[in-house]
Amino acid sequence: MFAKAFRVKSNTAIKGSDRRKLRADVMAAFPTLGTDQVSVLVPGKEELNIVKLYAHRGDAVTVYVSGGNPILFEVEKNLYPTVYTLWSYPDLLPAFTTWPPVLEKLVGGADLMLPGLVVPPAGLPQVQKGDLCAIALLGNRAPVAVGVAAMSTAEMLTSGLKGRGFSVLHTYQDHLWRSGDKSSPPSLAPLALDPPDLSEEKESVQADPALQGDLRRLTLEGEEENGEVQRMCGEKSLSEASEDPSVRGLNPDPTDSKTLQEQMDELVQRCFLHALKCQVRKADLPLLTSTFLGSHMLSCCPEGRQLDIKKSSYKKLSKFLQHMQQEQIIQVKELSKGVESIVAVDWKHPRKGSILEGGEVRTIIINYVKRNDLVDADNKNLVKLDPILCDCILEKNEQHTVMKLPWDSLLTRSKLKIMYIRSLQTTAHEPDLTRYLYFLEYSHTHLFICLEKLQPVYQVTFPGQEPIVKKGRICPIDITLAQRTSNKKVTVVRNLEAYGLDPCSVAAILQQRCQASATVTPAPGAKDSLQVQIQGNQVHHLSRLLLEEYQLPRKHIQGLEKAPKPGKKK
Repeated sequence: MFAKAFRVKSNTAIKGSDRRKLRADVMAAFPTLGTDQVSVLVPGKEELNIVKLYAHRGDAVTVYVSGGNPILFEVEKNLYPTVYTLWSYPDLLPAFTTWPPVLEKLVGGADLMLPGLVVPPAGLPQVQKGDLCAIALLGNRAPVAVGVAAMSTAEMLTSGLKGRGFSVLHTYQDHLWRSGDKSSPPSLAPLALDPPDLSEEKESVQADPALQGDLRRLTLEGEEENGEVQRMCGEKSLSEASEDPSVRGLNPDPTDSKTLQEQMDELVQRCFLHALKCQVRKADLPLLTSTFLGSHMLSCCPEGRQLDIKKSSYKKLSKFLQHMQQEQIIQVKELSKGVESIVAVDWKHPRKGSILEGGEVRTIIINYVKRNDLVDADNKNLVKLDPILCDCILEKNEQHTVMKLPWDSLLTRSKLKIMYIRSLQTTAHEPDLTRYLYFLEYSHTHLFICLEKLQPVYQVTFPGQEPIVKKGRICPIDITLAQRTSNKKVTVVRNLEAYGLDPCSVAAILQQRCQASATVTPAPGAKDSLQVQIQGNQVHHLSRLLLEEYQLPRKHIQGLEKAPKPGKKK
């Protein structure tokens, strides 16, 4: 329905009476939602708009927009959730699973055919013809499409899983999705469902002998069709995928010495920080605390983990947010009676992060490829690209054309944002290594390092001391010459602090060696930074001090070429 651009007729703020009616309609259409969940989905105070539009085929559609994202749409008095809503409530609708390559066809406007279904060990969900269903991809139960069942589950099985299974109304990446913030589906681990009771199934088959031959034929045909889909798509079987750690998720280590409460505390803080970093924008503030939990924190939970604040030491969301407010990360206020909102976020607050060096990053990539059997069987120099690698490496126009890459291209091409660390070689008696490092952004699926999403820092280590890590990129030591009164030259040195050098100590050494006046003053345009100024052109003295004694690499010092040439006055 939204595969092509639509035409907007009107966009107005919802009235109070219409808001109450919408809540009632949502509860009637989706009875599994509790009152609190409906209040989060259709907030009482936040801005909620009604957008009336015409789809490209002429269908009149009413879309409800909250927080900049379409959350519901209505066609012929039938209410449907969008993928944005289903990502917060993935179990709202009965969900069917298909293979990842099928998504491209769905986005293009195709319906889902039954041969494209993946049948789990527990069997297909039980639905009737006309029921609203969600469609997810293998390995992630976050829905990517919303459709209507074209036949009942029993009819699907009787047909041998052939024919049209679902009329698709809306998908991830269609134009309705594009009208929102264009976020990607969260990574949600598939539910571990028990297989059906074989004794009951056997009794039902024996009760109707006519079905015995159909079921046997269905089993054989289903195995052949699934095998063909696996060969065409290059995917693993469902049992293999469930055993794959990349699909199974990050489960807590049973040997972890931390208590379950301590692990939950860490998970709550991790989801909180990741939600602030990757999902919440300044324009979203003020943001209801209930909305922040339901729409942002929960979707940041890693695969195989369940975020439950009641199992943490905080017990309540309000208590946890108060703790974060004491840490001066956020500011929470009660804007109306009993309703709290996050009104401010300190975006510059130093937050926890892990540091990876270039060799470690390279090892992560190589291990991921080998662990997931992505090395091409016919050519060991090629790597098959799975969806995760595609997202990291390829341009949008390459997503469906480039299927393999050589190892060197995998690790070096510009779209794979990996920075190899280059160490500065120094002696053990002077300031040790200064290295480019990058904070590892938390990813709830895989440890892939994209430079666009990482924060550059640098680290300086002194003998016998803990490493000092500072944000930003390290700037070179800057040496310049300047003219003062009476046409006298002075040498100015900046950025010494970045390399662990005390400007006052450097000034004292230069004053003694150069037999010239040296002063230390605030560096213009640089907060909390000092510069050293020495009378005359003293670049050659600085060169000896920085290169020979401190053994700093020449490439991190600019201005050395300004030293006076032999035979000329300084």
